[in-house]
Amino acid sequence: MVREQTVVSPEHLFFVAPREEVFITGSEAVAEAIKRANVDMAIAYPITPQSESMHLVGDLYAQGYLKDYYRAENEFAVMAAIHGASLGGGRVFTATSGPGTLRAMEMFPVWAGARQPIVCAFMCRGVSLPPSIQPENIEMAMLLDTGMMMFHAENAQDFYDMILKAYIIAEKPDVHLPVGVFVDGFFVTHTRDKVMLPAGDLKLPPYNPQHAPVPAFDMETPPMRIVRDPLLIKSNFISYAANASWHQEVMAAAQRARKHIVRYMGGLLEVENPHAKVFIAASGTAVSQSREALRELRQEGIDAGLIKIKSIRPFPEEEIVASTVNAHLIVVPEFNAGGWLAREIKAALNHNSRVVAGPRVFGGMTMPKELIVNTVKNALKARAGVS
Repeated sequence: MVREQTVVSPEHLFFVAPREEVFITGSEAVAEAIKRANVDMAIAYPITPQSESMHLVGDLYAQGYLKDYYRAENEFAVMAAIHGASLGGGRVFTATSGPGTLRAMEMFPVWAGARQPIVCAFMCRGVSLPPSIQPENIEMAMLLDTGMMMFHAENAQDFYDMILKAYIIAEKPDVHLPVGVFVDGFFVTHTRDKVMLPAGDLKLPPYNPQHAPVPAFDMETPPMRIVRDPLLIKSNFISYAANASWHQEVMAAAQRARKHIVRYMGGLLEVENPHAKVFIAASGTAVSQSREALRELRQEGIDAGLIKIKSIRPFPEEEIVASTVNAHLIVVPEFNAGGWLAREIKAALNHNSRVVAGPRVFGGMTMPKELIVNTVKNALKARAGVS
């Protein structure tokens, strides 16, 4: 049974179609996105906290919204098989979390190197001993240089919108790269929130592999160059040069995606109170906590602003520089031990002593707004003492 839906343009589905408010979990928001994404195939393997979302995608298959769906042997098998489905010209979807991300790590740069527009949802969780299934996004730091694009959702609404828009951005001929759409597990996946959805009988246009910069695998078309070219497996100057130029093209493709991210997602970041001297810069769930901290800071007379970073790769270096040109202090709260977002922001700024890398919580801890508020206050006091 194939479910009857009406194909509409991305612009209509994203910006024009009437929406109704529903009260759903982040996992359900994933399924709602895939219901409208015109996906050909999804492959799943359970790992908390992403299991429920892929169970729901399996239900969509049973209802006729997908052509094919199955459970693979493990996370690496999922990512290898989903790569094969994409190489064959299909629009595909999968998801994973934490240790599953690490077990499948080899495949992510392969996706990017093969220039496949795979969309994968990552419901981030702890990966270290002692074992934790609780929210933590350190795995994002491990994916920064795989070549995939990376979007970080604040809430279920972001999660729904980013997954759908990721397909359209990824499939642009001048981009054609995989996209990871990330959330902080449980905080989003297992929490109900208000999400605005268009009608379920609408869907995106199908993927057209003939518009891809690399040919799909079939019986009539030779495999793409990086698979069939023997020079790339030799040790000589020509193979090194060819390999390097291909990697440069992957990175260039991500930069070319910027205009499409602006068009469909409204930009790589959002700024609240752009003339503030004090900023909180965050991504993912830390943005929601920062909003509460911002409210308290303003009540206490501190004129603070918020930078919500939506795209991690490509990273909005120029936008961050422009947004913080008059800032005296930039506090970066994160749900991980390493502080990868603070490092990215510091690398983008010349005058980066303004950046306070923290507060950081991890191992499943929540981040009370007071933690952010106190970090801002203490940093302001320290700077006042220096001056």
